[in-house]
Amino acid sequence: MAMLMLRGYVHSEILADHRVRPPVSNDRVPKKILEGGPVIDTRPGRGTSLDIPDHELVLTFDDGPDPTWTPKVLDVLKKHEARAVFFITGTMASRYPDLVERMVDEGHEIGLHTFNHPDLTLQSKDRIDWELSQNQLALAGAAGIRTSLFRPPYSSFSARMDNRTWPVTEYIGSRGYITVVSDVDSQDWQRPGVDEIIRRSTPERGEGAVVLMHDSGGDRSQTVAALDRYISRLVVKGYEFETLTGALDAPSAHTPVRGLGLWKGKVWVTLVQTSEKTTSILVVALAVVGVLVLARFGLMLVLSIAHARRVRRRNFRWGPDGPVTEPVSVLVPAYNEAKCIEQTVRSLVASDHPIEVLVIDDGSSDGTARIVEELSQDLPGVRVVRQLNAGKPAALNRGIANARYDLIVMMDGDTVFEPSTVRELVQPFADPRVGAVAGNAKVGNRDSLIGAWQHIEYVMGFNLDRRMYDILRCMPTIPGAVGAFRREALERVGGMSEDTLAEDTDITMAMHRDGWHVVYAEKARAWTEAPESVQQLWSQRYRWSYGTMQAIWKHRGAVFDRGASGRFGRVGLPLVSLFMVVAPLLAPLIDVFLLYGLVFGPTEKTIGAWLGVLAVQVVCAAYAFHLDKERMTHLISLPLQQLLYRQLMYVVLLQSWITALIGGRLRWQKLRRTGAVGLPGADPAVPSRQAGERRPVG
Repeated sequence: MAMLMLRGYVHSEILADHRVRPPVSNDRVPKKILEGGPVIDTRPGRGTSLDIPDHELVLTFDDGPDPTWTPKVLDVLKKHEARAVFFITGTMASRYPDLVERMVDEGHEIGLHTFNHPDLTLQSKDRIDWELSQNQLALAGAAGIRTSLFRPPYSSFSARMDNRTWPVTEYIGSRGYITVVSDVDSQDWQRPGVDEIIRRSTPERGEGAVVLMHDSGGDRSQTVAALDRYISRLVVKGYEFETLTGALDAPSAHTPVRGLGLWKGKVWVTLVQTSEKTTSILVVALAVVGVLVLARFGLMLVLSIAHARRVRRRNFRWGPDGPVTEPVSVLVPAYNEAKCIEQTVRSLVASDHPIEVLVIDDGSSDGTARIVEELSQDLPGVRVVRQLNAGKPAALNRGIANARYDLIVMMDGDTVFEPSTVRELVQPFADPRVGAVAGNAKVGNRDSLIGAWQHIEYVMGFNLDRRMYDILRCMPTIPGAVGAFRREALERVGGMSEDTLAEDTDITMAMHRDGWHVVYAEKARAWTEAPESVQQLWSQRYRWSYGTMQAIWKHRGAVFDRGASGRFGRVGLPLVSLFMVVAPLLAPLIDVFLLYGLVFGPTEKTIGAWLGVLAVQVVCAAYAFHLDKERMTHLISLPLQQLLYRQLMYVVLLQSWITALIGGRLRWQKLRRTGAVGLPGADPAVPSRQAGERRPVG
């Protein structure tokens, strides 16, 4: 943002004033000034004007330097060994210091033309001082000099000095500057044609003159073409082309800058050059993220439509052997889940598929295991395995070792299943190539604003993504809330790993590398409790982001592998890295440029572009909600989510990047549960004994 602000400053987008006052009467301007020459000296003790001697021409060029036209003007002057005066603006000198240096090296004279070209009659004395000092700072940084020559923007002939411009000229003189206007105006900015520029620039009867031209501010091709013919023609007539002080036989207007002033100028120019390069890179990065975002949305829409059509065909079957009916082991790792565990277990027991429920208590201190043991006396097929606190991967591996069946479903202790969830989740195992299945995780506690935002994110950002990744065969994550695995596949990859904080992403990538298919079962719905405070959300997403980076880094070798592992490495890893790490990290550029555009313009185009991106997101979100049969009313908060919720996710991802780059380690952070998610279809008036006073959401 700092670089963007600096760039806006030197491009006259910030603090620029483009107002121009109309001329007024000149009754308070001294007659000798009105009838005098173009060189006006109002320094203390003076009040005179000077004319250029006959057959002397002082070519002056305003508004530069320009990277396109100034070099061509300099080339023409060098060809004819002519000298000129360049009245530079601070903005252009800061951006193109090499051209200012070339002007000085080739014997031309420099004058100030303010920093960003305002009408000084509309400015305060402080603003005038600031325009002059910033202009001198840029000149010092570019060429190591300061100058005593000045030309006001929008100036003309001395005869047109009026009651507003004259006080400014007097004040400029009090600051030690000589004001230079013109005798002859080429009006080349009008682009009247080469011949007309030459005619307007030619003085009468061999008189000397200060000639006004421009080397910046637009297309100056006519100026360059006219200049070559103009100099040749007037040299034949006996004219000489000199600098202003050369024509007046006066000391040079340039003074070397040394010491602190020189260093300040160099630092300023360096900062401007850095901002130019940085913002150019940012613009490219913005284009990259724009392409990535739109490509992701496009892929999500196209591939999710393809996925939905495929799995919703009347004759669709996961495999040749018909429905999967074999029993399933459901593993529930639990650490201090007393508020949620009863609802979780009861939802599983209500399943319409044969299951056993295995709760692995990971050293809970709140009585979680005791609650399940009490439930097991009344509910068949429920067991508890106790262990000392060792973490979720260890708990899951313990559960795998104790599971009776070869199909294993894993879920979180704060999640509830619908009766059909397990059945729908294991149907893809009819295909012997499928090693794991991702279910449809939904936010149960969506009655708060943060919950509603996460609900949108789950339906659009996670489940729509999973449809896309299913088609591309590079599903990055089996959600911990609802996932299923073949025991054979788990054993072949070594079970759940403790290498990363995203064990679900780690195991999914390992499955791909081992050649297994990982698919998405849209009807296998699970209702999970999302974080309800910013702090809890931060902790969860920080762990997810950092764990995903760890998993990507762990499996980076797949890029060079052959077979299934190589395919995942060269297709899946780049996609996951682009869409889940790089694009979100660069996405804040959209908001930075949005904020800049809103404040400094072009406001209408900025708002239009942002609304266009939002419209694409709304279309994707609406389609995702349609596929999941969710109420569209939740999308009302989508614009606010884009403005507020995304910013939190950006900072979380940035923190994860920093942690990864410095080699830090992040510990597992347990989220505080409230038991807010009840049994699907349960009577809200009869909450379970652990749900407290909150309304269950199904």
